[in-house]
Amino acid sequence: MSAQKNLYILGHPIAHSKSPAMYNAVYARLGLPWRYGFADLPTLEEAEAFLSARDFLSVNVTTPYKPAAFEAADVRAASAQLARGANVLVNKGGTLIAYNVDGQGCVGYLERTGVRFSGKRVAVCGTGPTALAILHAAAQAGADEVVLVGRDKERASGVLRAYADAYRKLAEATVDLPAPQEHHLSFRAAYEHVSLKFGSYATSTQAIAAADVIIDATPLGMHAGDPAPFDTGLLSARQVVFDVVYGHGTTALVAAARAAGCAAHDGAGMLVAQAVATFNIVCEVAGVDAACGFDELFDVMADAAGFDAL
Repeated sequence: MSAQKNLYILGHPIAHSKSPAMYNAVYARLGLPWRYGFADLPTLEEAEAFLSARDFLSVNVTTPYKPAAFEAADVRAASAQLARGANVLVNKGGTLIAYNVDGQGCVGYLERTGVRFSGKRVAVCGTGPTALAILHAAAQAGADEVVLVGRDKERASGVLRAYADAYRKLAEATVDLPAPQEHHLSFRAAYEHVSLKFGSYATSTQAIAAADVIIDATPLGMHAGDPAPFDTGLLSARQVVFDVVYGHGTTALVAAARAAGCAAHDGAGMLVAQAVATFNIVCEVAGVDAACGFDELFDVMADAAGFDAL
C-alpha cells in the first residue's frame, strides 16, 4: 500500500461541510490510501501559504478563497477559465491544475433526476463563476438556448460577452474536446450550437416564463427572509427549477416553484454530484482506476452526507 495522501476542503468557516464524510466514505469503500480533512483557515495569508506549500493531492475550495485558488494555479482547465473561477485544485507532481466543477455538479444531478437539456431553453440566474460554470455545462449538455439573467442588464451583458469571447478562443485554438458523456456535445460543437442571451430580471420576464429549466446560481436564500431573484408569478408547472442553495431551509424560489407545480430541487444533489466529478478528476490526474460509475459513487456519498432523499 502506498503512502497516505492528503486531500482537503479549504475555506472559512467550513465546520458544517459534509465533504470530508462524503469523500472519506468513497476512499474507504475503494481501499484508497487517501484522507480528506478540513483546512479551515481564517485569513487570506494563511490560505495562500497553505496553497503555496502544495502539501496535498487535491483541494476543494469554497468561500472566501476561490479567487486565491484561481491565482495559485499553474494550469487552468477550460472549466476554470470559462467560469473565471476555480473550486478544485489538483497537485500533479508539484503543478497545480485548476478546475471548476459547479456546472458538472448541477447538470449531472439534474440529469440524474431525469432532466434532459438537449433542445431545451435554460435560464441561469446570477453572473458569478458558479452561474458561468452552469451556463457552460448546460450548453455542453445540448441546450438550444441559455439566458444569463442578473440584477443589472449591462453587467450580465459584459459577463456573457467575456465568457463567449473566451469560449471562442478556446474552441478555435485547441483540438476539439470530445463530449464528456453520451448525449452531450463536444467542446466546439456546443459553442457552435448554443444560442447565448442575457438580460435583467426586469427585462427578461418573457425568457424566464418560456424557459424549460430555471437555475438560480445566486446566494439568495442563504439568509432568512431572502426573496426569490425574480417574480415567481412567471413560473408554470411545466418547468424545472433548481436552486444551488441548500441547508438553509426551503428558499423562497423553491417554495414558490413547488406551489406552482414545478419540479423543484435545492442544491444538496449538486453538492454530491460535484464531489463525484472531483473524485473522478483526481483519479484521472493521479492515474488511479476507480472502476466506479456515477450512480454508485453518488449513492455512497449521498448516504455518507445524510441526504437520504436524493
